[in-house]
Order: sequence, then structure tokens, then C-alpha cells
Amino acid sequence: MQLDQLPQGCKYVSDLMVTNSKSRSGYSQIDHVVITPQGLFVIETKNYTGEIKGTRESKSWTVSNRFKMYNPFMQNYGHIQAIKSLLPNYQKSRFISLVSFTMRCRFSVDPELKKNPIGRTDCV
Repeated sequence: MQLDQLPQGCKYVSDLMVTNSKSRSGYSQIDHVVITPQGLFVIETKNYTGEIKGTRESKSWTVSNRFKMYNPFMQNYGHIQAIKSLLPNYQKSRFISLVSFTMRCRFSVDPELKKNPIGRTDCV
């Protein structure tokens, strides 16, 4: 619903499957790509309940100490590399990685990971 409210001049695609030779399945499933004049925002969304623990460097994070998930920042890095390999003319474009969690979880992660380095971005 939030992506449907993007300013004029922005477009998005959701649930995008792209080939990725580095993935076990040969594909990457990308939750959302938002196309703006400022660059491509690649968004990984997580819908977990409970406590999320992890660091930027750790390969896996835990959810409520019950199960592990792949570090979403590393996962999204792979998504961006897959998109870049398919769009050679856009290598110099700005790719912005965003990870979004629902409000149903709480974090025990490095506080730096919670900061929004981008601020507000308006589309023209």
C-alpha cells in the first residue's frame, strides 16, 4: 500500500525474479525495486514476529532464538549485484539498499543499522 503512494515520477515492481548465477537456485527473488530519478531502491522486506538479533558482519541473524535467517543486508547486496549484471547500461546508476521489517518485531542489533542514512527522497 505504501508503494502505491509514491510521488509522481516514481515507479515500482514487486516480487521480481531475476537470474543470479551465484544463487543456489539460479534466481533471486527481489521483494521490491523502486525506480526514481535519484536511483534504484532495492527493498528487502521481512515479516517476522519476535526479537531479531544480528550484526552487519554476521552471515546469519536469529529470530527469537528459534531459527536463523540469512543477513538481509547481505541478501540485498546479492539482489543488487544480480540486477547490475542484467542492466549493464546502468552500472553507474545509484543503487540504494533498503531492508524493511514489520512493526511486529523488535531488534537487538547494532544501533547503526537502524539509522536512515538517506533521509527523505522526493521524486520529480
